[in-house]
Amino acid sequence: MPWIQLQIPADPDTADQLEDLLMEMGSDAVSMEDAADQPLYEPDPGTTPLWSQTTVTGLFQSDRNIEQLCSDIRDAWHQQTQQSLAEIDVTLVEDKDWERAWMDDFHPLQFGERLWIVPSWCDAPDPDAANLLLDPGLAFGTGTHPTTALCLQWLDGQDVAGKQITDYGCGSGILGLAALLLGADHVIGVDTDPQALEASRDNARRNGVEDRRLDLYLPGNDPDTRADVMLANILAQPLISLAPRLAELTLPGGHLVLSGILSHQAREVMAAYEPWFVMDEPEQKEDWIRLTGRRKDG
Repeated sequence: MPWIQLQIPADPDTADQLEDLLMEMGSDAVSMEDAADQPLYEPDPGTTPLWSQTTVTGLFQSDRNIEQLCSDIRDAWHQQTQQSLAEIDVTLVEDKDWERAWMDDFHPLQFGERLWIVPSWCDAPDPDAANLLLDPGLAFGTGTHPTTALCLQWLDGQDVAGKQITDYGCGSGILGLAALLLGADHVIGVDTDPQALEASRDNARRNGVEDRRLDLYLPGNDPDTRADVMLANILAQPLISLAPRLAELTLPGGHLVLSGILSHQAREVMAAYEPWFVMDEPEQKEDWIRLTGRRKDG
């Protein structure tokens, strides 16, 4: 049996209300997705952030009258908000095993020569490589976004054996765990979201490193341990604000790796770090930038 799929553009102020309305109208499932390729990083505790441009999608059984359904949705929305819905995109989608289809979209990803990100339902393509077991998730990063990919590629190209690593804004723990699998001695992960720290712990357990080389903290509780490698895949403005703190936590001669930066923001972020670091030229993937540098001796 096919399904009727309705897709409605929304913003953060209307998305939840549209979700409730579609459920009230009999939708069997409602989802939200990014409509403008805007990454979401770690949210503040207790918040549920949404993209500035969101698509709300509802699936309805195919025996519904499409014209009447859309009309009812428009009328109900107007009654609730005194506003009109500008657009409802209607398509018919085939019936299938949606969980299986979702899983089929994700495959092992290679970053450089040694590092793979492997979903739990897949076999590692190279059993002798550094295989990080990590399933796709909505909140904290799995390597598919250019910002994370740029950092993973940098890590793969470095000798991090025996090094102290700090992952500031650790999310799922993907960067710190990758560093451990590549031979790092110890990782400190810092994140504003307790849920992110729990995700990091779960992924560490799955990869067998939680009891020996990974410590996780909320900001303000993290120690003053200085790192050989400072990783921070966040966003440009937080990175600028954090520059003095990240410099303080990086050893003289240590590496700095920053991402979550759009191309037009690169120079401003570089300028914030140049008092402490000798910065390299930016590396770009799509619209995103990775910045690297070395901590000055003084």
